[in-house]
Amino acid sequence: MLRAELYGMLLFGKTFGSRSIVFTTESSHAAGRLSFLLEALYRPIIERQNALRVRSGDSRLFRISVVGEDECRRIYEDFGHTEGQVTLRVNRANLSGEECAAAFVRGVFLSCGSVSDPMKSYHAEFCAPFKNLSMDLSKILTEVTECAFTAKTVTRSGNYIVYFKGSEQICDLLTYMGAPIQAMEIMGTKAVKQVRNNVNRRINSEVANITKVASASARQLEAIQIIQRTVGLESLPDDLKEIAYLRLENPEMSLRTLGENLTPPISRSGANHRMQRLVEYANLREEPHGSEYDA
Repeated sequence: MLRAELYGMLLFGKTFGSRSIVFTTESSHAAGRLSFLLEALYRPIIERQNALRVRSGDSRLFRISVVGEDECRRIYEDFGHTEGQVTLRVNRANLSGEECAAAFVRGVFLSCGSVSDPMKSYHAEFCAPFKNLSMDLSKILTEVTECAFTAKTVTRSGNYIVYFKGSEQICDLLTYMGAPIQAMEIMGTKAVKQVRNNVNRRINSEVANITKVASASARQLEAIQIIQRTVGLESLPDDLKEIAYLRLENPEMSLRTLGENLTPPISRSGANHRMQRLVEYANLREEPHGSEYDA
């Protein structure tokens, strides 16, 4: 499995050929892992460099290269590649068995993979340098029996991006590569986001209801005040007079609660019907002619 993981890192790295093997990364973990695998399996002379990236602030770019063409050729040919190859393809002989395939994908991810912040979006991708490698990687992923991977491919800045959308796909990918803790962290973040979204929806709904009640109450109070200024509330029928006085004393009260406080109590729809009659009566009071309640 170590060999398959190293193969994934080298094949999808910066340069993998019979004359040059160079690996670059911004991850100190990936740089350390490649150094360990190379020394454990081939013991070549390697050169390590790191420098600040001018365009990326304080992030460091780690560069690891195999020193000497003979060493490069030895490693390159050991993975089944020959100097005359026109384009790089995945040599499936290095992926014998499901465990080796998973280790290979893990190596590819360490070389060119990334996962976005789950608090912002659910997105995982591999940035492949060649079209054939991206196609081979997609095929390997679709052949994983325990996961229904549906990878998509797009081009970006001359590279071929194999990507996944959706938290379940990304969690399956991380688990498959041997990172179950990170998969659980994403699921935990998803749960937090769902709770937060539910709370926000509840708050927005409550605010909307309060606004609706306040707006309706304001219209009702305005109507009652018009009646009070023009003919007086005592001119109203008893049922309308009772609810008008109750609304004046309780401007924040909902229609349901208003109805419950009448004698005898009535339903919300009953209270709303009486309020509609008050509003209609107030509209008539503003007109030059009288109303059905004129003496």
